[in-house]
Amino acid sequence: MAKVFGHIDGHPVGSHFPRRTELSEAGVHAPRMAGIHGNPREGADSIVVSGGYVDDEDHGNVIIYTGHGGRDSTTGRQTRDQVLTDSGNAGLVRSQLEGLLVRVIRGASGDPAHSPATGFRYDGLFRVESHSIKMGVDGFRICQFRMVAAEEAVAAEVPDDVEDVVPFHGDLPHQPVPTRTFTVQRSVRSSAVIQQVKQWHGGQCQLCGLALAVPGGSSYSEGAHIQALGRPHSGPDIIENVLCLCPNCHVLFDNGARYLTDALQVVDGLTHQEIAPLRTHPRHRIDLRYVRQHRERWIPEG
Repeated sequence: MAKVFGHIDGHPVGSHFPRRTELSEAGVHAPRMAGIHGNPREGADSIVVSGGYVDDEDHGNVIIYTGHGGRDSTTGRQTRDQVLTDSGNAGLVRSQLEGLLVRVIRGASGDPAHSPATGFRYDGLFRVESHSIKMGVDGFRICQFRMVAAEEAVAAEVPDDVEDVVPFHGDLPHQPVPTRTFTVQRSVRSSAVIQQVKQWHGGQCQLCGLALAVPGGSSYSEGAHIQALGRPHSGPDIIENVLCLCPNCHVLFDNGARYLTDALQVVDGLTHQEIAPLRTHPRHRIDLRYVRQHRERWIPEG
């Protein structure tokens, strides 16, 4: 079945489905067994959260979702490692990288505080904010995805009472785009911390050395938290936990394609070969606790 990234016509948020059969026939979540509808080429457009994995956490607008694979269907416990290359897991990674929204369906077997009493309920669109690999409760590696409710996505939808967009002709007045205001819970980042780190390094990437020059004599770089902010990582927003990176290396670092050794050597996450030493500054102290936590997201101990 072709993937649809967004709401399904005729099935608004809150729609209830007695069984997986009806859920599939409605196109809200196509698979009748799998919890993820996705693949690495297109991405994932829907997931079911129904208490299938002991490592899941449901906090309402934030879900720590355990990926697919390695679970004994009889006992419900993990019996082997999960891998990111599994089709469903790779689909969620693709959705994260491409900014594709994912429909979240909750089942009655999930956390009682956020799940329906019976059957399944469509609970809206979530974005995949980040992913990592960790050692699960049962002693096997699992893929975990931080899913955040995408309330702001509704502001991009055209309300029913707005006519189709009219092409511009001559001096026709421009009409403001209709929007709606929402309060969205986010981790607040200290711009002062990031700006200080970027200033020390002169906007030069600590991983590859690139400095992006822009007109006006300025440069562009990004502040990257080593131990990520927010659940489940809960890293601090302090100088010792921030790197100055170019956009490319920021993406690689956040997705495990680059990590650091305790000696602050940059490692290729695909080959696990050291590339070069991290570029440092005498006033920029990096705390190895955060380096280890980041590294263990991709190569858990045990």
